Amino acid sequence: MQTLSVQIQDSYVQQFMNFVNNSHSNITVSKDKNLEFDPYFYERKKDLEQIIEDSENGTIELLSQEQYDKEMEIFFKDLKANENL
Repeated sequence: MQTLSVQIQDSYVQQFMNFVNNSHSNITVSKDKNLEFDPYFYERKKDLEQIIEDSENGTIELLSQEQYDKEMEIFFKDLKANENL
């Protein structure tokens, strides 16, 4: 058995459900709670897993809160200094 994600135009839902009901021995419909709360759940999950992997293997550097605050302070100072250019 395979699991697929299907997007259905609102105007076609009833026809699709009729098809599913006629094929009930071959099709099971269930709602994915993750997608109910966040339609981009799996894309975000994949991105987060990549960030974690990159930080663990040293591809990217994660800053401490202190480092981040310092970097942002420098950034805003530079931004303000270049505002008049």
